[in-house]
Amino acid sequence: SNAKLLAITSCPNGIAHTYMAAENLQKAADRLGVSIKVETQGGIGVENKLTEEEIREADAIIIAADRSVNKDRFIGKKLLSVGVQDGIRKPEELIQKALNGDIPVY
Repeated sequence: SNAKLLAITSCPNGIAHTYMAAENLQKAADRLGVSIKVETQGGIGVENKLTEEEIREADAIIIAADRSVNKDRFIGKKLLSVGVQDGIRKPEELIQKALNGDIPVY
């Protein structure tokens, strides 16, 4: 599929979970043949920041975070918001859910 997903991972407690979730989402997307870009909001700030154009073109956004992430830039987009552990443990499930469109529009 030519689906384009975006994700944000964030965890207030250090950065390990932020990057584990990002890596697992990336690997799952590769396995499923889906394009994904993951912005990380870790202890050292925002990396791999999502652009306005990427957000415009995205089919859905996955937020896997244990702290509040500003969602203003995702108004009108399908948005799946879960804890960071879900990003680590079941990234394929999150991606499938986002692709199936069975998620609310923010």
